[in-house]
Amino acid sequence: MKIELREKPKNPIIIEGFPGLGLIGTISTEYLIKHLGAKSIGFVSSQKISPMVAIHDSKIIQPLEVYYAKSKNIIILHALADVRGMEWEIADALVELYKTLKAKEVISLEGILGQSKETNIYYYTNNTANKKITKTKGSQLKEGIILGVTAALLLKNSELITTGLFVETHSKLPDSRAAARIIEMLDGYLDLGVDYKPLEKAAAEFEDKLQGYVEKMKVASKKTDEKAENYFG
Repeated sequence: MKIELREKPKNPIIIEGFPGLGLIGTISTEYLIKHLGAKSIGFVSSQKISPMVAIHDSKIIQPLEVYYAKSKNIIILHALADVRGMEWEIADALVELYKTLKAKEVISLEGILGQSKETNIYYYTNNTANKKITKTKGSQLKEGIILGVTAALLLKNSELITTGLFVETHSKLPDSRAAARIIEMLDGYLDLGVDYKPLEKAAAEFEDKLQGYVEKMKVASKKTDEKAENYFG
């Protein structure tokens, strides 16, 4: 597995987000790509990645694509593919990318299982000199279980400066509201000037549509039951 780049920015910040609970990583990185005007500069290649592409604006989107927001000197790794079983290899590739570009740090965006009704946000960093992260709206993560690529990166913390931003999610469905909280914390940390509120609006619209769909399914189910009763007398 390797990361192939058409451009090699110097000293960037690397942000990664992979499919996980609430699809927080995928939603957040996609939102950042759009609002920072990031452009594709490469992709992750591996024979182990399932052959899958997305097509957007008549362009092929790689399963694991690398974007660059030049105005902020930020690299964003956006993942559409299921990477289970490849976590260590991807972490190794990210460490190599970090060293090659002499990156400042790697920031992971991740959803964690919520323990309360609140959508709480947390952070973890192995950089004890990082005081700015403590001034965000997140709390330091003191207890929790982290899985996937983010976990593999955290276990390699002697090889790179890494920061994890985590948000509680209570749904197996895409959770745009929770993603908005993590964008809010990231914006406070990096001063990106990215407005998280449209994500909250999208979440409300999605929930309304979902509720409408559920109601329609209930009505359809009731009518089916009534027809069955009439049929059988």
